[in-house]
Amino acid sequence: MAWNILLVDDSITVRAVVQKALQIAEIPYRTIYQAGNGREALEVLEAQEVDLVITDLVMPEMDGEALVTEMGRRGWLLRTPVVVVSSASGEDRLKRLEELGVKGFIHKPFTPEQIRQTVSLVMEVTSR
Repeated sequence: MAWNILLVDDSITVRAVVQKALQIAEIPYRTIYQAGNGREALEVLEAQEVDLVITDLVMPEMDGEALVTEMGRRGWLLRTPVVVVSSASGEDRLKRLEELGVKGFIHKPFTPEQIRQTVSLVMEVTSR
C-alpha cells in the first residue's frame, strides 16, 4: 500500500532530505505533500487525504507541538499518525509529545534505516 505523506519543516532542504530518505528506505508513498510550518500543514490536512505526518518541532508561526495539539483537538490523530523528526528533544518534551499522540520520534541527524524502522512500525501499528 502506498501512502500520502505530509512533510512539515521550515527548511526546504530538510524536507528534500527526508523525502530522499523515504525513497532510499523504500517507504511506499503515493504523494508527498509539503508545508513550511504547522499552520500550512493544517491547510494541507484540511484539503488532502494524508496517511502520515512527518514534522519538525521548531518552526515559525506554528511549531510542531502546536500542530500535534491542534490535530488532536480536531480528532485527526485518530486517523493520521505523526512522527517527529527533530534535533529538539529532552525527556520531558518527548513524554509530552507522546501524551499528545505522537507515534514516533527520530533525532536529527538521521539515516534512511531509522526512517524505515520508525515509519514501518508506526504505519503497521496504525493499520491494525
